[in-house]
Amino acid sequence: MTYAESKIVRIRPQQFHGTVGVEDWRVVGEGACAYFRTASFAVGAQFVQAISEIPGVGEEHPDVDVRQEGVTVRLITVTGNYYGLTERHVELARQISAVARTLGIPADPSAVQTVQVTIDALAGPGVVAFWRALLGYRDRVRAAART
Repeated sequence: MTYAESKIVRIRPQQFHGTVGVEDWRVVGEGACAYFRTASFAVGAQFVQAISEIPGVGEEHPDVDVRQEGVTVRLITVTGNYYGLTERHVELARQISAVARTLGIPADPSAVQTVQVTIDALAGPGVVAFWRALLGYRDRVRAAART
């Protein structure tokens, strides 16, 4: 475990949703996501710039998807032994939502969605090479121990 990993305080989705100030966000998959409707691509780019100026945001590496009609922001910690949310994500979600409100950009929690494809095979080790070649699949540390 690295020094950065030792400072991570993990939280469950229920803890995230139970916190005041994250009403714009939904936990889907293994991260927290929010969708903000923008009037144009330029407004979305301005929003992303403002997010980049939040102190400490670079340490969290938010995933940002900018489109003509809106911006999706995803917060997740990915380490060698953990995929999920941390206490830091709660505060960062609040700050991102506050930036959106300041810029007059509304959140639309109903637009948050995720699609996950799970492949199950009886002969996992025999087919994993195919998925690596096709999708660039990489084992998670804890999953690799099971195969």
